Amino acid sequence: MSTARLCPGCDLPVMPNVALRGQSAYCPRCKTRLYRGGFTRFTGEFAIALACLILFIPAHIYPMITIRLFGQMIPATLPAGTITLAPEFPAVAFLILFCSTIAPLLVTLAVMTAQVSLKIQHFRLFKSSMWIIQHLKHWAMYEVFLVSLGISCFKVQDYADIYIGPGLISLVILQILMLLLLTRISPTRYWEAWQPETTHNPDELVHHCHSCHLSQGTNSHCTRCHSPLHARLPHSIQKTWAYLISATIFIFPANLFAISIFLNNGKRAEDTIFSGVAHLIKTGMPGIAAIIFIASIVVPVAKIVGLAYILLCIQFKRRIHHRFRMRLFRIIQWIGKWSMMDLFVISIMVALIDRGQILDFTPGPGAVSFGIVVVLTMFAAESLDSRLIWDNYEQRK
Repeated sequence: MSTARLCPGCDLPVMPNVALRGQSAYCPRCKTRLYRGGFTRFTGEFAIALACLILFIPAHIYPMITIRLFGQMIPATLPAGTITLAPEFPAVAFLILFCSTIAPLLVTLAVMTAQVSLKIQHFRLFKSSMWIIQHLKHWAMYEVFLVSLGISCFKVQDYADIYIGPGLISLVILQILMLLLLTRISPTRYWEAWQPETTHNPDELVHHCHSCHLSQGTNSHCTRCHSPLHARLPHSIQKTWAYLISATIFIFPANLFAISIFLNNGKRAEDTIFSGVAHLIKTGMPGIAAIIFIASIVVPVAKIVGLAYILLCIQFKRRIHHRFRMRLFRIIQWIGKWSMMDLFVISIMVALIDRGQILDFTPGPGAVSFGIVVVLTMFAAESLDSRLIWDNYEQRK
């Protein structure tokens, strides 16, 4: 592990020391983790992924919670909300299903297929597994779903009695295992197991492969994964601006139009995100109101403003505070998933409350716009090449 390499975060050529088991090597300039120490053993990750796959079935089949409403027991499974939303709001239903079911399942299977392909040396299967892990692990959102479930329980406690089901216990254990799995898996370690980096002169390093993270000289395609090589992601700034501008346009209808419609004894109450937060405060739930306000209003706006600030600094070649902008970029990447909380709450509520004119809950037109904002801001964070932040750092030095 002493071979020279380019930092994937800032392109700094580094010659890292050998890290012990339990330790990690970080870039001295941008603090990006280069690799973890210790031997490469994937048996533990395979066991965790297999346990996740086993728990996946009861977590989706059995009820998470059951409520007693008007003397009737109403169970809510994890996919029940998406099934209810699909006829009228197919795009929102698919987004919720993807983040709560499809992405976690694909990541779990990819960990297992990656290790199988390592043993049988099947390159296409291995490369596809690495792509899924690298690009979809941020879309696995069980922790956001569990917080949303807690918020939904607070909302319906005035109308119904709530009982915990076996699906919730399975989902909590599944989330713990998924969190453990996501913190352990590293595409770089898998690619090192497939083909270790050979010793080379740091002066000859030109490209860092964005797919397999191999540092290499001047080539048109990566010598390890055969992906096209670029000094920077093509059109990174233009794509990020396009996503940001589109998200800025949709954030207005997302906040101005009703995101949920609640029917109670024939009375129709439409709530925007702001009015929903205000209603929670009036009903004595300021903590829940604060969580929704931060996740649904502060986070999307902060992501747009933060990414716009980083892009402007890149384009105007700001020569100071590079490390601050890098920390800001990492925060934006991490908080992106929490904007899904409001959509998860909607999916749970429509599964629990569907009694016609007596008591009913449906999404409003603002839910579609809000879902588009969430997707666009996450795409914007993924499309920005962090190495652009550091391009003029050496000139400043």
